[in-house]
Amino acid sequence: MRDNRLGGLALVIGAIAGLITMIVHPTGHRGVMSQQEMATMALLTRAVHGFAIASLPIAFLGALALTRQLGSPDRLSVLALVVYGFGAVAVMMAATMSGLVFPSVMQQLVAGDPLTETRRLFLDYTFRLNQAFASVFVVASCAAILLWSVGILRTKRLSAGLGIYGLVQGLAITVALFIGRLPLDVHGFGLVILTQAVWFIIAGVMLRRCPELPSDTARATNVGL
Repeated sequence: MRDNRLGGLALVIGAIAGLITMIVHPTGHRGVMSQQEMATMALLTRAVHGFAIASLPIAFLGALALTRQLGSPDRLSVLALVVYGFGAVAVMMAATMSGLVFPSVMQQLVAGDPLTETRRLFLDYTFRLNQAFASVFVVASCAAILLWSVGILRTKRLSAGLGIYGLVQGLAITVALFIGRLPLDVHGFGLVILTQAVWFIIAGVMLRRCPELPSDTARATNVGL
């Protein structure tokens, strides 16, 4: 049971890391900041987003274990893993924009700098890149959860309730995003992470309790390593 136990633990850790990231994520600062305040904000921003980026490989390892457990000849779970990996790259780029690029430019905003307006335009451009990558992540991760949830309902290797929750969560978040009712600010993105974390934590706990699939089953589904 080692693969499932470790994979389930990775799912739980990845989900909790996402929650911690959103809890301590800076919410912005109104008004003019001093150089000291700006340096503190930049340090916090780098630390939070660096932590988020570092947790992504752990989450992906958990997703790989889940994919193996839900493997079937239709390769639905493999497709889910590919889509999730695509989304993980997108959210890594979003975190890089906000956590590494944005603070570096922000600290250059000093009074009397002739490039101040240019830097502000670049900050706006960086923000728009962050939002674009975040949108890709939301759609991709919701699609992956939808596919895994369908796999759960088909294979019955995890609870059907988890599969139903995943279908509802994935569809609701995706629709809300496309109709413009889900702004991807700290609160909106935090809602996405929270609802997905619930799914991943439950899936991780259930995965840890699952017996390993026989080797012949793993070969038949082509998800064994």
